[in-house]
Amino acid sequence: MTTEPLGGGRTAPRRPTMREVARLAGVSHQTVSRYFKADDTIHAELRQRISVAVAQLGYRPNLVARAMRNRRTGRLSFLLPPGTAASSLELLAGAQEEAHRAGYGTEVFTLDGPLETRAERALELADSGFYEGILALTPLPLDTRRAAGDTPIVIAPHYDQHMRSIGQLADAPDLDEIITRLAALGHRRFLHLGGDYRHTSARRRRDVYLETIDRLGLRSHAVIDCAWRAELAHRAILDLPADSGVTAVVAANDVVAVGAISAALARGWRVPEDLSVTGWDNNPVGAAMTPSLTTVSVDHEELGRRVSRELLATVREEPVPEENEGFTRVFWRSSTGPARSDTGGASLGRGR
Repeated sequence: MTTEPLGGGRTAPRRPTMREVARLAGVSHQTVSRYFKADDTIHAELRQRISVAVAQLGYRPNLVARAMRNRRTGRLSFLLPPGTAASSLELLAGAQEEAHRAGYGTEVFTLDGPLETRAERALELADSGFYEGILALTPLPLDTRRAAGDTPIVIAPHYDQHMRSIGQLADAPDLDEIITRLAALGHRRFLHLGGDYRHTSARRRRDVYLETIDRLGLRSHAVIDCAWRAELAHRAILDLPADSGVTAVVAANDVVAVGAISAALARGWRVPEDLSVTGWDNNPVGAAMTPSLTTVSVDHEELGRRVSRELLATVREEPVPEENEGFTRVFWRSSTGPARSDTGGASLGRGR
């Protein structure tokens, strides 16, 4: 895998592109491409306008790319915003695995700069002729219905410009399953410890929590912002009134859940006998701790394989395969259990 930055921070002058020639000449970029292939069906006036535009811009066609245009290159390109996220590495691993299985090599590029600049860079890659297909994992303002013979661009936006999860990756249907099962175990009063609301995923987990509580006729003691931080979750549980009646804590991720459990134990509450706690992300530490943590596993590699299959189907001009199975799963472990029916929740006469 190679990773190269595109846009922003370039010190050398950028070479003019075929699209810039087309804009200056007032023709389509396909017409400019035909001009360089010596297509004699182009009207003389158009040839003259293109010739003038080429001279004014100092455009030089990429001869290697032009030689590749009419044959398979066996290469795909994946586009990401700048930044790092562990989930993106797993997603890329799955996408590349699927591409390699189909006989394709892959390259990964980061796109920075303004939205329009990123879109232009994506089009430059598509027009280079080096790639049979391009997959953008971040939103781009592009019409992907490109002309026949053009390199297809598939936009599967799973990360915003700051490498934060969006789209399917930020959805939280599993919280419905978690709360429904806890309700079946007798829990009636809940607490949500939220994430950083700059993240779509944190907002969606909060919203699904509230929607499910309302739908099932349960009670939410509060939604407390914890910004993915264990120490804020720890403080929230220490500050929880002893007579709150809360028997279940739904945390926005595993780090927040661990902070909640540590505070509950510090107050002399037993988990899960006095307080059930759930997380999200399936951090390996959660399975090894005592009590082991009920959580949601997100199969980022499977999601990567799916978006790669979508790109491959588009390149081959085949129907995009339907993906009916989810890529998340709840792991029920020992941090959750039945609610105590003989008490008012987590108070039990213990702690503060």
